[in-house]
This record gives sequence, C-alpha cells and structure tokens, in this order.
Amino acid sequence: MQQLNAQQVQQHLRTSDPTPTLVDVREPHETRVCHIEGAINIPLSRFAEALNKLDPSEEIVLFCHHGMRSMQAGMFLKGHGYHKLINMQGGINAWACDVDPQMARY
Repeated sequence: MQQLNAQQVQQHLRTSDPTPTLVDVREPHETRVCHIEGAINIPLSRFAEALNKLDPSEEIVLFCHHGMRSMQAGMFLKGHGYHKLINMQGGINAWACDVDPQMARY
C-alpha cells in the first residue's frame, strides 16, 4: 500500500484520471466535525459489511483521523484482492494542518 502525505494526496486527486475513490473510515460523529468534499464514509467498524461498495479495479485513497485506522482498512482491502491502495499519512488532521487550515480540528 502506498503512503502519501496530505499535500501529495491533494495533488494526486487533482491530477489523476480517473479520480481515485476517497474513503473516510472515521465514525459518523467524527465526520460531522469535519470532512473532505467528495469522500465517502465507510467506518472501519462496519468495513466488512460495506466491502461491496468499493470497486477493486479503482484506485482507493483511505484516510481517518491520524492514519492508523485507514492503514487497517487498507490491509483488510489488500487481503480481499484490492491492490490500488493509498493511505493518507496523518489523516484528516494532517489535511487540516497542511491543505485546509480553515478546517475544524478535533
């Protein structure tokens, strides 16, 4: 699984064709505080149930609060035949610090 920092993910989302699927693995109460536009929310706690929502042929960028849960989600996906995976190091906290300083943080 590839590891990219928040700025690299932002650039990758802007320049990739097709645009990767952006998956937020945080819980719904966390996404109410802040979110990245266009991301789909599949909480890690319900990831196995939602596996059919993702296409293994598409590139998937995973993120959470700091990057640990998204790493777990990526390892789960890798074990189920997904290979085009990117984990955003530092999670949405890094996004708020390095890409969108106006974003709420928790």
